[in-house]
Amino acid sequence: MLFNELIQQRQSVRKYTPQPIEKEKLEACIEAARMAPSASNSQPWTFVVVDDQPLRDKVAKETVGPLGTFNKFVKEAPVILVMVLEKPKLLTEMGGRLKNKEYPLIDIGIAAEHFCLQAADLGLGTCMLGWFSEAKLKELLQIPADRTIGLLITLGYAPDDYTQRKKIRKPLNEVLRYNGYQK
Repeated sequence: MLFNELIQQRQSVRKYTPQPIEKEKLEACIEAARMAPSASNSQPWTFVVVDDQPLRDKVAKETVGPLGTFNKFVKEAPVILVMVLEKPKLLTEMGGRLKNKEYPLIDIGIAAEHFCLQAADLGLGTCMLGWFSEAKLKELLQIPADRTIGLLITLGYAPDDYTQRKKIRKPLNEVLRYNGYQK
């Protein structure tokens, strides 16, 4: 598949079949994320795969929004990937403080998109989640207190009738500038 076709195909999938994910496909997605670039090559991530059903159900419960209003689909996903932020290299941390940038957050964003694009290329659906109870997930997954969970990604097969949504994006002329910010 051409790259432009892949980015058009990738979307946030919020409905999954119970079909298990083949280990080779899961590991290909993890490998794509692992190969992502990072500031000073810090690779500030650990990937926790949650595919054990009882544990997955507990993790999914901690992603449901207030009053059960969103993320109800998470319990359907055969895999939930938890991206844990690790301590960056000293050089990256110092540079981040000097420049007031959270380089590890940028880095896991890149790794997450690598994961999602590889999944789409393999016929899998994903959805990145930023809403979750971090304290409860740390306890469930035995993540050290001094670590931060950056985000979660659901992974699975979308049902055959899951339609490709039209991408609604701002027009290029609203987001593109040349040689300065002003139009």
